[in-house]
Amino acid sequence: MAGKILQMIDFVLKQRAAGNPMLEKIIKTKMILKGINPSKFTSESDDDPEILEQLEGMSMELGYLCREAASPDSDDNDTSSISNFAKKTQKMDIISACSTKDTLDDITKDICSQFVLFDTKLLLFFASSKFAPEEISKKMQEAFPSALVFGCTTSGEIATGRMLDDSVVVMGFNSESMLDAKIEIIEDLKDPEGVKKACDSFADHFGVPVAEMASREYVGIILVDGLSGAEESLIEKIGDSTNVVFIGGSAGDDLKFSSTHLYANGKTYTNAAILALLKPGADFTFVKTQSFCDLGKSLVVTKADEASRVVFEFNGKPAAAAYAEAINTTVDEVSKHFMHNPVGLLIDGEPYVRSPQQIKDNGAMAFYCGVREGMELSLLESTDIIEDTRNAINQAKEESGRIIGIINFNCILRKLELKQKNLTAEYGDLFSSATTIGFSTYGEQYIGHINQTATMLVFK
Repeated sequence: MAGKILQMIDFVLKQRAAGNPMLEKIIKTKMILKGINPSKFTSESDDDPEILEQLEGMSMELGYLCREAASPDSDDNDTSSISNFAKKTQKMDIISACSTKDTLDDITKDICSQFVLFDTKLLLFFASSKFAPEEISKKMQEAFPSALVFGCTTSGEIATGRMLDDSVVVMGFNSESMLDAKIEIIEDLKDPEGVKKACDSFADHFGVPVAEMASREYVGIILVDGLSGAEESLIEKIGDSTNVVFIGGSAGDDLKFSSTHLYANGKTYTNAAILALLKPGADFTFVKTQSFCDLGKSLVVTKADEASRVVFEFNGKPAAAAYAEAINTTVDEVSKHFMHNPVGLLIDGEPYVRSPQQIKDNGAMAFYCGVREGMELSLLESTDIIEDTRNAINQAKEESGRIIGIINFNCILRKLELKQKNLTAEYGDLFSSATTIGFSTYGEQYIGHINQTATMLVFK
């Protein structure tokens, strides 16, 4: 029999997206990141038993997640607005601050002085790893005792109009801009029930199962230990549980690659993840921008260990040799091209970047992101980060008419390229007109785990 795979793909899409174009695009992307590309199957395609089994699991996991998509209130014609029914915020409902003081006492005093008369309900902060982890989490919570406070360590910070190092940046929301919020900590990333426990807690708090939450009204932020290598599994489990989009980044430690830290409620965590489920009072959307063009050369993963993020073979050849051949260089010189020539999984012409990390002694290639066997990856070439980011922000502004706040999860490799080209000041200036915080990450989250990308949560 043939064609059953296509039938099952259509069933999952129909059940979960229910005609909502935005959700359909997200679900297709999730399928492709799982290794099933809907565009590759027709009514004549052979019925691969392994793919059918995977789709059967997906139909059971995802099929019931269709209530909000099928709601008569959903606006299928407006894919740019994620929360058309949310309350519009006023000018001072979201504020940010930064401090480059040397001591934590001076930093908290400096930040508090910038929040005078602001009734902070939720505070998100990103901090250089130079500050003692146990102290900064405690002091930030003490400085805002009635607020929900969380954050992580970085490899550089972003504030309104500036790229920084050795600083602390914060964004505050009041009860007008943040109607409700709940934080859950997965304290052990090896806990197979971690995501489920978090989702159950969210359901208890908000009074609605996460599977039924409207993606127009809720949004998630995810912060992960940047040295854990657990992002793919985590974001996949979240995506299987809800239509709510979680966006975020992997914590950094200023390129020491020793230990990254997460902060919540005055405590410090490693080998952990923070899931924050928010119900903003502002409309919001997402920006995902990466500065690469497709060179038209394909590298098919023919042998890989996804768990360790190692590719042994591309196109049936040793991975390093095949990659070197694609960029017309030698294996000895190939690592010099990693930053400017990563590979990407193209979805509707848009790359989801996988960045090479190193060449192994056996000619295999380690990546900063998981790569599945059977994936067809495209060789990419870097373009203009400044111009591409400017265009992405302008497009988001044109779609909504304004931007009142941005949380920017910007890859450390992008920051290194900007430093190499002396463009950090120009990059920071792109965020001069909107209240902004962000940090340089060890990986970015948006639908899946990606590299060399900026993923942004934009309030409008």
